[in-house]
Amino acid sequence: MPTLTNIIAMHFLAWLPHLGLIVVGLLVHMLALRVLKRVLRASGDTFWSEALRPLCAPTRLATLLLALQLGRSAWPLSEALQLLVHNILALSWVAAFAWLAVSLGGTLGQWLQRNIDVDAEDNLKARKMLTKIRMFRRIFTLFVLVLALASALMIFDATRGIGASVLASAGIAGAVAGLSSQKFLGAVLAGVQIAITQPIRLDDVVVVEGEWGRVEEIGVTYVVVRIWDERRLILPTTYFLERPIQNWTRTSADILGSAFITLDYRAVIAPLRAELERICREEAGELWDGRVCVLQVTEAGPMALTLRALVSSSSSSRNWDLRCLVRERLVRYVQENHPAALPRTRVLLNRQEETTPEATPT
Repeated sequence: MPTLTNIIAMHFLAWLPHLGLIVVGLLVHMLALRVLKRVLRASGDTFWSEALRPLCAPTRLATLLLALQLGRSAWPLSEALQLLVHNILALSWVAAFAWLAVSLGGTLGQWLQRNIDVDAEDNLKARKMLTKIRMFRRIFTLFVLVLALASALMIFDATRGIGASVLASAGIAGAVAGLSSQKFLGAVLAGVQIAITQPIRLDDVVVVEGEWGRVEEIGVTYVVVRIWDERRLILPTTYFLERPIQNWTRTSADILGSAFITLDYRAVIAPLRAELERICREEAGELWDGRVCVLQVTEAGPMALTLRALVSSSSSSRNWDLRCLVRERLVRYVQENHPAALPRTRVLLNRQEETTPEATPT
């Protein structure tokens, strides 16, 4: 009768070739990656050598599963354990393929973004491409995860129907049919529509809910707007398709801005107009783009005049600084050179003497 030591030794000898196959597979995988990295570095392009890092772990897992799959038929296991091992390997293959697909999508997105310079002065085209790349990458990741979940559920007999339902609902027909009852699918389709039509893009300057800010992130179902005071306004993607918004950088970052000042009726406009032109040419620097510099009387009220200085800039942030500069310099110019033009309130006193009629003799 075989002893426990003999049984353990027999199982170890039976598993030894498979363990060797696993070790050999992992070594081949490691050597292949090292050779590939050296070849890529020698070519002078460091991007691909860095882009291979996210692919190392999923390909290592796939190599391990392949070695286990090749030796599974020879394992000395019972029928019940064989079924359990089969299900575990199937789940592992689903996870490995999903991991590899998401990593490949990330690598492809990095490759498409490598020549995009969002920090450039005129970055309209760059923001268009970056918005599309990030949106489609997230949609692709969501699609892979849904597909992996459905595939994992279909492995087991008890959940095969649920997996088929999940897989069917991931199709376009299922999404359109469920749009009226499922807000999530509606938000996903709105995200796809934003990626294609692009009413907003990353780093666009927008005014939403009465707040001025920049589009910081466009997700599949939500959009994050970074407000000027560093707060974050999070809105669903459907908001930007269903409600009117102000997009200050839709076609160009160039923008006009106004600075209003109020002066007395005795103010002379010509010197102020000349001073505004001097401010834009000599003091504004890069804040003024050289297109528009106009001073106009926009209102003549009962007490004072309202003057509007209209100036242009290459971006909204610069225009804000320029408007503040113009307002400050014009007020100081009036204080120092034309103090009589400062607004004032006048009161006219009209004193009328009351006369009492003399009494007539009777």
